[in-house]
Amino acid sequence: MKQSRMEAELYCIHCREESPFTITYINDKLKTICCTQCHHAIDVRLDLQKEFKQEWQNRILSKPSRMTTEYKEDLSQFLFTLPIRLASKPYRLYHDIKESRIIMRDFKDVKHW
Repeated sequence: MKQSRMEAELYCIHCREESPFTITYINDKLKTICCTQCHHAIDVRLDLQKEFKQEWQNRILSKPSRMTTEYKEDLSQFLFTLPIRLASKPYRLYHDIKESRIIMRDFKDVKHW
């Protein structure tokens, strides 16, 4: 799961003026909008467990076609990098799962509006 943030100037109904907001996306879906002055936040209901499962399902199902595309584009590069990628895969999986768990933990207690 990937989390991205952006800053934007929006009208805050609590401050009653334009103020900077932090907008958080998870897997390119809107999750929270928070005023940086009064810290009023709006949380969009997003089932993070479902997002996590969908992301992994898509990754697993698309892997054969991605590998086929890779070896068709450059077979020698594919064969050269394959052992390194196979050796580092457990670490990369661990890192992705750890990152996803942190994101889910951070948004577990956010109030929904």
